[in-house]
This record gives sequence, structure tokens and C-alpha cells, in this order.
Amino acid sequence: MSLEFQGAGLKLDGAVILRGIELRLAAGEQAALIGPSGAGKSSLLLLANTGLRPDAGEVRLLGADPWRLPRRALRALRARIGSVYQTPPLPPHQRVIHAVAAGRLGQGGELAALRQLLWPDDAAGVAAELERLGLSDKLWQRCDQLSGGQRQRVGIARALYQRPELLLADEPVSALDPRLADDTIRLLCEDARARRATLLVSLHSVQLALEHFPRIIGLRDGAVAFDLPREQVDSALLTELYSGDAPDAATETAAPATALRGLQC
Repeated sequence: MSLEFQGAGLKLDGAVILRGIELRLAAGEQAALIGPSGAGKSSLLLLANTGLRPDAGEVRLLGADPWRLPRRALRALRARIGSVYQTPPLPPHQRVIHAVAAGRLGQGGELAALRQLLWPDDAAGVAAELERLGLSDKLWQRCDQLSGGQRQRVGIARALYQRPELLLADEPVSALDPRLADDTIRLLCEDARARRATLLVSLHSVQLALEHFPRIIGLRDGAVAFDLPREQVDSALLTELYSGDAPDAATETAAPATALRGLQC
């Protein structure tokens, strides 16, 4: 299994965020995570990339329990997991080429990572990923000169450049227009399929989830409401899932900054 939750639970500041999560994704599987605002989608993804630690149950990633690994082994595991955030944590004065190249920083030693961060030696590879996302002209632009949608796509290019075995994306297209959002989700799915990588994407757009993912996981009140093939997800299930909310409601509360900082390479 690439991703396995066994009765996983999470509390933040005394509040129950996730409870009794049972979830398994096999290698190469693709699934969409949907649910109303505040359901716990971002927190679930942070458990899946070691940004947060469960305080109940167990989370296994690529066959390992990350919290029982020594520091070096944990770093190696994190290098095999890619994350895309709704608001990418890109340093404002950093050039796009450095931001994308940083996707592979965890795959070498610390000195090699520092050298790569300062002087990326694969400009062609970085440019190829940017071209796939319509950003070929942004290679040397500073991140604070980009629009919100461009920043999101730079974050996606970074994850694609990393070539992770497990890719987790939290609302990766929320700042994009519908056509670009559709194209970008299709790219994520095609890339994962070509590399046989596992893909789990949180989406507010139910339409995008149903159009691109064979498996739909509904989350509500910190628990899995359903986990079904898309053919079995009907209007009654969606109405119950979003009762008191709307499928495209306001963005879920951002994940704690401390959790994001702990994952930066």
C-alpha cells in the first residue's frame, strides 16, 4: 500500500479534527477527496505527508510508519512524497527556476541540496515542467511577481519535477479558471498514471472530481462518509455530504503554518 490509515485520529488545540479514519490507497491508485469546508481534508493530507502526526491510530506511508523511522530515513521517505498546497509556500524573492528545482532537494545530501538550491544544474528539466503548465516564460521570474494562479502552477511544477511515488494535492486549482483547472487536473492524473504513482487530490469542485477520478472519498465532520467508485456517487449522497454547505463553498481553513514549515527542504 502507498497510503494506509488505520483508525487514525487527530486533535488540534483540544478540538477533534479527524476521527477513526480508515483509508487505503494502493500503488498507482488515483482518488479525489471531497467534502464541505472544515471537514478535515487539509488535515488528512497533512497526516499523509508527515506534516502532522496522528494522536490515535496509525498512518503508514509507502510501507513505513514515519514516526518510527530515524531522522535520515524519515527524510528519505519524505523525498518520495510530493505535496501541492492551495497556497504554495514559495519564498517571495525566489526565482521560479529555484522554486521548481527545490522539488528534488530531499533526494541528495545536504551539501548537494544547498548547491542545487543556489545553482540549479537542470534548467532544461525545470523548463520542461513549466512548459507543461503554460509557464515556459516564467523560468527566471521572481515568485512575488506571479499571480495566484501562476503560483499554484509553479507549486504543481515543483511536485511534478520531484517525481514522487505518492502525490498529495490540496485544492491545487482553486485559483485557476475552469478550463485551466480542468487541464491541470488532467495533467496531474496523466503524469501519475504514466509513472504509476499514487495520487490523492482534495477538491471543492465535485464536477472535477467526478470527471477525472475513478474513486471518490467523501469526508464530513472529520470522518469518512463514503469511499466509492464514482459510478456509485449519486446526487443523494452528495446532498447528504454537503448538507448545510455547498460543493464549491469557501476554501477550507489553511493548514497550520508550522506544519508546512516542517516539510520545507
